[in-house]
Formats: sequence, C-alpha cells, structure tokens
Amino acid sequence: MRDPLSALSDAFTAFLFGKVETTRLPVRTSTGQAQAVYLPTAAPGLGDSGVIIGREVYSGKGYIYDPFQLYGQQLPAPHWLVLGESGNGKSALEKTYVLRQLRFRDRQVVVLDAQGEDGVGEWNLIAQELGITPIRLDPTAALNDGIRLNPLDPSITTTGQLALLRTIIEVAMGHGLDERSGFALKVAHAYVNKTITRRQPVLMDIVEQLRHPKPESAEAMNVDIDDVRAWGLDVALVLDRLVDGDLRGMFDGPTTIGIDLDAPLIVFDLSHIDRNSIAMPILMAIVGVWLEHTWIRPDRKKRIFLVEEAWHIINSPFVAQLFQRLLKFGRRLGLSFVAVVHHLSDVVDGAAAKEAAAILKMASTRTIYAQKADEARATGKVIGLPRWAVEIIPTLTPGIAVWDVNGNVQVVKHLITEAERPLVFTDRAMTEGSTVDLLPEDVRAAELEAEQRAARIEHQQRLNESSESTVA
Repeated sequence: MRDPLSALSDAFTAFLFGKVETTRLPVRTSTGQAQAVYLPTAAPGLGDSGVIIGREVYSGKGYIYDPFQLYGQQLPAPHWLVLGESGNGKSALEKTYVLRQLRFRDRQVVVLDAQGEDGVGEWNLIAQELGITPIRLDPTAALNDGIRLNPLDPSITTTGQLALLRTIIEVAMGHGLDERSGFALKVAHAYVNKTITRRQPVLMDIVEQLRHPKPESAEAMNVDIDDVRAWGLDVALVLDRLVDGDLRGMFDGPTTIGIDLDAPLIVFDLSHIDRNSIAMPILMAIVGVWLEHTWIRPDRKKRIFLVEEAWHIINSPFVAQLFQRLLKFGRRLGLSFVAVVHHLSDVVDGAAAKEAAAILKMASTRTIYAQKADEARATGKVIGLPRWAVEIIPTLTPGIAVWDVNGNVQVVKHLITEAERPLVFTDRAMTEGSTVDLLPEDVRAAELEAEQRAARIEHQQRLNESSESTVA
C-alpha cells in the first residue's frame, strides 16, 4: 500500500501540472532477447553468416566469423594473424576453422604444415579423414621418386619463373642480386626457355647455361663471354644446392604428375625440413610462387592459405616481399591468408621489419592467445589493442583468445565438437588447447541453431528501433 500522504501529493501535482510520469507495464522476456534491449549486456557481434568459432566470454553469445562474408564495409582485408605461445589452442583453432569452412562448397584450403610428429605433419589425420594425400616435401624421399615441384613448370609464366629464381637465390645468399648477376640469370633463363621445348625445362638447364653461357648472351650487351660466366658463377653455385646439394630431389625435375589442385584441401607437409635452416624460407618461396601461378584462379572460389610457423615468411625480406604481392593479388580473387606466429617480436624486430609491418597491416583480423605481460604490451602497441585487452592477455586460459576484427575487440572461448576432437588433438597437441570446451555434436548443433536464431532476432529488433527513431 502506498503512503496516503504521497498519494495525495501526487494527485495534487497532477491536478496543477498534468501527469508527469508514464506508466509502463512489466515485460516478460528471456536473457537472450533482453541483451538487445539492454545493450550493456553484450557487445555487437559480427553477424550470423559464416562458421561458428565459440562463445563471446562476457555475454555468452555465439561468436561467428567469416572473412568472406565480412569483407567490404566491416573488413577491409580478409587476411588473418594468429598469435600466442604454445599450449594455448592455436592449433585447435586452425584445424576446426578449416574443417568448418570446408562445409561450404565454394571453399578451398591450402596448408603449409611445418610441424609434425611420428614422421608425418600435424594435418595428416585431417587429410586422411577427407581422403587427401599430403604433398610431402622430403629431400630423402625425393631421391626415390618423391614429390617434386618444378620452379620452371610451364604452368608458371616466364615472368613468374624469373621472379622465383631471383627469390630463391636472394634468400640463400642473404642479400639482393646485383645487376651483373641478375643479367647473367636473365639471359640463361631466356636461352633455356627458347631452346628447350620438347620437355619441361629444369634447374640443371639453368645451372649449365650459367656455367657455360652462349656467345649470343654476351653479344646482347656487348660484353666479353668470360665476364658473363664470372657474373653468373655465384648464382650457379646457389642453384646447384637445389640440384646436387642438401635440397636435391625436390625441385630439380618435372613437377610430379597427379598433384590435385582441385581438391578441397591441399596440404604441403614440410615437417621433414629443418625449420631453422635456410631450406625453410626457400621452400616457402617456391611453394608461394608455384601456388600463385597454378592455384589462384578467377573461378569464384573462396580460398584460404594457412601457413604454420609463418615467421619463416615474415622474417625474410625477399620471401616477405613475394608473399606481400601474393596477398595483394589474391585479395581480388577471393584469397584469405592466415599466418600463425608464436611471438610478434619474432618478426617486428627481425631483418624484414619493413616487410613485416606491411603484411601485418593487411591482416584486418588478429587473434591473440595468452602471452607474457611484456610480450602482450609489445603486441598491443604494434597492432593497436585497447588497454583492457592488453591487460587481460596474460591471464587468458587455454582455448580463450582476444579477437580484434577491424577494431571490434572481443574475448572468445573456442568450442570443439566431439566429432572434431580426434582430428584436432594429436598426441603432441594434447597440451595445446586441451582444456577447450568440448560439446556433443547434437548439443552443439542445437546451440548453434539457437544462437543464430537469437542473432537474427537481435538484428530485426535493431532494424525496428532504427526505423522507430527515424519516424520520431
């Protein structure tokens, strides 16, 4: 019961000034719908189209992400950088993301798998489940009819072949080619392409021409033949490593027949290559250019290029420049580049700081798992994270990460289904994201449907509110 004096006072005030309050009837609703009414309970999501990643930690909403759906107004570039120390769930995120993307018919994925155990790469189980044979680049196996990728494959343009040869040599030498060495390589390559037409030209043909240049090569620039031979000697010695050195067998013959570039998943298994040797960036360069000229096509397919241990790319100026061009070119043809790096300091303080900054700038999506406090501060400064996100990164538990999608920053808990678990958690990876939430397939499907329904309701409510405010 109201106080009689208060009721009398309210009646007198209403008599003099009219009714000053609006009586509102109580509303019954669910928490899922209320978050659209009371906005502080949840940050805006990224829409309901794409693949589900997990749950937004603070609101419990489903977190759905797809660079191809968001590209345009919400996302200026479809490229993605994943950061974090080992044991926090990067591997699990990459694998489930690819598996879920492959449910769409117009998706195709290439993975450079640089890690492995038991003699195979980390992605071997997933490849087997999908009926895919990984392209295993192994110097020892290559000598026994293993996989070969020919840098002079006719499917690569003449310009692309020469650019690839230069990149291989510059990576191996650690510096750029001078004009004279570049000229010797150019004339040797032109002569090989002109004279060898009944078979695929191979690297040995280039080496032979560098060692024994033809007189017309010297006449083209009015120089002595001995000068041309001297200019090309260092180049010949570098290429000889691919022909008769520790990398022989993988690139010194015609491309292996039967490599299926139309498969939904293509896995390059690099696990047999020493990750700390010069061989790794050379391999990255060869595979990158080979894919650029044989895989990326204007056929309206959406392609994902995922690179494990991507610091081998970003930390080499010449390979970074090559991939920077690939990213710019591929964006027009529906390519999303995913780079996985442990520490940002591995690349921003390296020899390719300028090139690394350019690649990082093109990555509009950044996912950061747990890092030490000093590393988190350095990461936040480089990529422009808000202070609260930087402070929370060292406290994150495995499976939880800070997602920055073009300035939309949220904390997301990754979810994995029981069907995905045996493919995602290999023996070595049991420590990487092993505490991530696991849900039965049927429960996950029901929750996904409910989350997407709630997202559509929220979207419709916002449209209604917007139209009402316009009318008012």
